[in-house]
Amino acid sequence: MPTAIAVTSADMALPPQDERTLPAVVLADLDRQPLDEALGAVQALLDQHGHLVVVSSQAVPHAVTRRLYTIRSLLESDRIALFHPPLPPLGLAVLARQLRQLATCDLSPGVLASAGRLLTHYIHCGALLGSVARLDRVPVGLTSHARSWVPGSQFGVVAHPEPQLVRIGPEAALTGPEFGTWMLVAPGQPPSDWVTATLAEQWGAQGLREVPSPAESATWWGTGKLVEFAAYLPDLSVLYQLVTSVRQGVCHWCGIDVIGDRCVFCSAVPPFHENQITAR
Repeated sequence: MPTAIAVTSADMALPPQDERTLPAVVLADLDRQPLDEALGAVQALLDQHGHLVVVSSQAVPHAVTRRLYTIRSLLESDRIALFHPPLPPLGLAVLARQLRQLATCDLSPGVLASAGRLLTHYIHCGALLGSVARLDRVPVGLTSHARSWVPGSQFGVVAHPEPQLVRIGPEAALTGPEFGTWMLVAPGQPPSDWVTATLAEQWGAQGLREVPSPAESATWWGTGKLVEFAAYLPDLSVLYQLVTSVRQGVCHWCGIDVIGDRCVFCSAVPPFHENQITAR
């Protein structure tokens, strides 16, 4: 069976990108259900799929994150990868879907899980905000803070891959990807016209789709008045080529195939040898 890709809430499980995309496993309410039930559910997933990759937002309640690490520790399993990169919720949902697409390919569990770090670099995500007064994940200057108290002010913000912030006006522009992407938009308040028309054209979006806003978005952005957006690579063939073009290695600790310098399952890094100092 393919490696299972899990999210921590149903609104992070985006609709399939194509007919091959695997459904997401939803580990909902982990902090509310009895520990033995959560352990049993995760153990059943491991028995069925062999490996599990859990993609979670940094905006999830701390109790959920603690429960995930508790489960992995109690099961004493190096077949569970916990991945929570600094992406906004909508961008993270896109990443989880890309992993669900790749899970149907001939990638080993270690390479598939490692692909999350690689693909993160190709997701451009941000939001149209009605206020930046409580935004602490992107640098905000004093002027922008002051302007956020002016009624009707709107701000375009990119959180990843490079922070950007502009006040919306006739000349407002945000630097976007230098490659062809689709754009996903989670409409809300204020109206999303600037994103779906102006920004989508600026970024040369090849297609646009709308989805409901994830519940964690308001916490991540510091306001409920937002329209979240993410530009991404939709084609499985392109994603597969990106992943397979990277040199693979073998984790010296658990023996699983990986890409990058850290094993996503056991967290081991390549051993450091004294001759590395001499080589420098």
